[in-house]
Amino acid sequence: MDMVIICLIAGGFAGGFVNGLAGFGTALFALGWFLQVLPPREAVGVVLVCTLVTGLGGMWQVRHSIHLRRLARFLVPGLIGTPFGLMALALVDASSLSLIVGMMLLAYGGYFSFRRSIPEITGSWKVLESGIGFAGGVLGGMAGLCGALPSMWLALRPWAKGERRGVLQPYNMVILTVAAGLLAYDGGFTLPVLSSLGVALPASIVGSVAGLMLFRRISDAVYQRLLIILILLSGISLLVRTLLL
Repeated sequence: MDMVIICLIAGGFAGGFVNGLAGFGTALFALGWFLQVLPPREAVGVVLVCTLVTGLGGMWQVRHSIHLRRLARFLVPGLIGTPFGLMALALVDASSLSLIVGMMLLAYGGYFSFRRSIPEITGSWKVLESGIGFAGGVLGGMAGLCGALPSMWLALRPWAKGERRGVLQPYNMVILTVAAGLLAYDGGFTLPVLSSLGVALPASIVGSVAGLMLFRRISDAVYQRLLIILILLSGISLLVRTLLL
C-alpha cells in the first residue's frame, strides 16, 4: 500500500478514536501522521474537517449533559480570544509556543498520571473558567491548541464524564469551526486537501465510532484517569512533532 494512504488512514483512525473517546485531541494524534506526507497547510485542513465530522457523534452522545451557562463561561471568552490569537501569530513563534504548551501538558499529565488519587477542584470558579476559555481561544487561533488548557482544568473538576465532555467537545467544535471557516475563506480547501480527505475521513469516522463505544462503557473515574493520560500523551506528541519539524 502507498505510504501516503497508510499515513492518512493511520492518522485519521488515531485522531478519530481519541476524539470519540475523549472529545478532543484529533490534531495532536493525527498531525504527526499527516505531516509525513502532506504540507502543513493541507494537513491542517484535513484535520479540521475530520475533527468537525467525527465530533458530531460525541456532541450527540453528551447532548443531555451540556449545561449552556457553564459552556458559555468557556465558549464566549474563547471566541473573543480566537482573533487575538490570529493577530498574535505575527508576533510569536508558533514552534516556541508549541514547545511551551507541550511541556505544560507533559508536566501536568506526568504528575497526575502516576498519583493514586486525582485531586478534585470543587466550588465556583466562574472568573477563572472564563479566563481559561479566553486563553484556549488565543491558543486555538495561534496554533490550533484550543483544547489544551480546558482539558487540563476539566480533568480536575468533580463532574461526571458527560458533563466534562459537555463542555470540552462543544467548545472545541465551535472554535475549530471558526478556524475552518477562516481557512476556507483563505482558499485552504484545495483539490489535494479534498482528495486526502477522501482517504482520511472514512478512517477517522471508524475510529470515532470505536472511541465512542469505549466512552459509553467506562466509568466516570476511569474517564477522568484516561483524560489525564491522554493529556500526557498529547504533550509527548506535541513535543515530538514540534522538535522534528
